[in-house]
Amino acid sequence: MTLTWQIQAQKGKDILNNSIPKQWLLPVDRLPPVSQKSVADFPQQSGLLNERELVITDMSATALVKEMKEVVVAFLKRAVLGHQLLNFATEFMAEEAIARAKEHDEYYRRTGKLVGPLHGIPISVKEHVGMKNRTCNTGYVAWVDQVTTEDSLLLQLLSNAGAIFHVRTNQPQSLMHLCCSNNITGTTLNPLNRTLSPGGSSGGEGASMGFRCAPLGIGSDIGGSIRCPAAFCGVYGFRPSSMRNSLAGFKLAASGQETIHGVAGPMASRSIEDLELFQRATLEQEPWNIETSLVPVPWKTVTPTRDMTVAIMWDDGCVRPHPPITRALRHAKEKLLAAGIKVVDWEPYKHQHGWEVISSLYYPDAASKQRELLAKSGEPARPLSEWAFSYSRSTPLSHPEAWVLQEQREIYRDEYHALLNQRGVDFILSPTYPAAAAVMGESHYWNYTAIWNLVDLPSVVFPSGITVDPKVDALTEQDRKYAPRDEVDEREWRKYQDPERYEGASVGLQIAGRRFKDEETVAAAKVVEEIIKGDSREV
Repeated sequence: MTLTWQIQAQKGKDILNNSIPKQWLLPVDRLPPVSQKSVADFPQQSGLLNERELVITDMSATALVKEMKEVVVAFLKRAVLGHQLLNFATEFMAEEAIARAKEHDEYYRRTGKLVGPLHGIPISVKEHVGMKNRTCNTGYVAWVDQVTTEDSLLLQLLSNAGAIFHVRTNQPQSLMHLCCSNNITGTTLNPLNRTLSPGGSSGGEGASMGFRCAPLGIGSDIGGSIRCPAAFCGVYGFRPSSMRNSLAGFKLAASGQETIHGVAGPMASRSIEDLELFQRATLEQEPWNIETSLVPVPWKTVTPTRDMTVAIMWDDGCVRPHPPITRALRHAKEKLLAAGIKVVDWEPYKHQHGWEVISSLYYPDAASKQRELLAKSGEPARPLSEWAFSYSRSTPLSHPEAWVLQEQREIYRDEYHALLNQRGVDFILSPTYPAAAAVMGESHYWNYTAIWNLVDLPSVVFPSGITVDPKVDALTEQDRKYAPRDEVDEREWRKYQDPERYEGASVGLQIAGRRFKDEETVAAAKVVEEIIKGDSREV
């Protein structure tokens, strides 16, 4: 018997199915078999895109201007193909996107000018970013019928800058998984290895960037939800300092929660420069004059320099990274030292304490708002939703209990910044996650990213150029003798006993800077990536 929540969930599926441009769907017999792990190169083999469209969809946002109708159609075709293989979309907006691209083309022909710095750039949008006259379910069946009355402020800013929105992307139920699965759209897959998660909660965006369905995307991050999808899918992501980018109009189960600030930020398929393009295009419009909680700080120009000290955090003192991650960090250290960068080791500071603070503050109401939404429709909680809810205490925090934790948050933040000063460190290079990507359903440990949410350090994730090779990254005798610190460390280390599970996964590295030094962090990431990516395939 079909349950009420399943009938409601079908409405969301129908929105997606009715929005897919059917002329670009491939017959099932022309798709790769389900057993084929990597589909990253399938656009070249599919016959759907012509040579010009393949070139277009492999370009960065910075390089894409002028003939925008051609660009938008190319990315739409690639997105349709990507959805068939990865199930990453929640809704296509083909007609609107093509019509807007034609307007841009006409404007350029008439004036010789671009609409703005994002003139005609196709941008994919995480579903919970409110979009006028469209439903916004945030992964909850109870909200399938909820229609947003106006665009979120961030969408307005991007549209003013010339961006075109062509596809909305999937997220997990509750927005608190590093996998990407809900009871409406289902599960999104990783283009590099379809047995792996694309990350979460911006998992649809990770898959979109990884398959080149758009040059830029919009994600959000409260514990790694931009950075893990970027790392898992071999692309770029930026978590800015809190209160720099607008979150007005994003739909959340616990709107108004301020114990841990979430952030909005860009993801990019091709380059760090595109992350900066996104930031500059939105912040130059001074959104703090509308959303007054934002800090009134324009995006400034920072010249990249090699005069910096980079500290490498090999291990957070809680969970040991898998061998491919360590290999990527070793390679990074060698390349940075050879390039004249000052490199030191970073001793992590009380990361277990940091996790205890942030995990307690994620759900100060003991996840009652999230459970209330699940109960409203009767839909079952996904396993990883229950996993995330378990981080909270069994009963809501009292005001005095919340105040104690918030004081600990501020003390810890100040202590961490004091250590950066004391040790003379400008940036910390670290793993993004213990593995190159999580096997589907196994994304249990977030603290390589969540710690920077707690300390509020701006962070850029970029692909190291290294992918998991089960032969090169096989466990050594020394690895096999490793004695895990505790049950959590053992659980995560045990996941790598069969390296074949991660074959082909990209290793993403994370560089964190100082709070509100966002521009300097992006500039440093450019330098570090340029240095370490040279001959990474040979290591």
